[in-house]
Amino acid sequence: MRMNETEKELVTMVLSGRTEAFEPLVSPFRQPLLALAFRLTRNREDALEIAQESLLRAFRSLRRYDVSRSFRNWLFQIAANEARDRFRKGAREKAAFNDIVGRAPAAADPEAGCEKQELRSNIMRSLDALSPREREVFVLRDLEELDIKATARALGCSSVSVRVSLSSARRKIREAIRQDFAHLEEGR
Repeated sequence: MRMNETEKELVTMVLSGRTEAFEPLVSPFRQPLLALAFRLTRNREDALEIAQESLLRAFRSLRRYDVSRSFRNWLFQIAANEARDRFRKGAREKAAFNDIVGRAPAAADPEAGCEKQELRSNIMRSLDALSPREREVFVLRDLEELDIKATARALGCSSVSVRVSLSSARRKIREAIRQDFAHLEEGR
């Protein structure tokens, strides 16, 4: 995905000193950026800090931004790097997916609603079985729907590395879900 004309105009405005143009430039990406940070850290407070720091870094680094690239992917790369830096520095990882589970829509059938919440909770918990690299790749590729090349660029690794980590992550998640829902396979 390439940068659209509006984004190019806003970048040009910011670089020419009209810093008020930065807000409309990044506004469409605030929620996806926060969601990415949350999926990577599994902690709301850390995610908020990472998203904020990512926007600050984007503002400071805007002169180095390559307008031939997707602005969204560039922001995601900054956020993934910030999350990785925090992880490397020993930032605590907490299981904060209760917010997500709590926001699951209520079903007309209470039993179905409980099953949906349980499934969502188990899937999110299965991310704990992944290494930090596998989690980053899985979140960017399968949840944020970046293609393999964009994921590789965002993480600063090769496409082959992304494919290997993605395969491993999907296998681990599949196994974790099978274990959590063994009772479903018994009926086959």
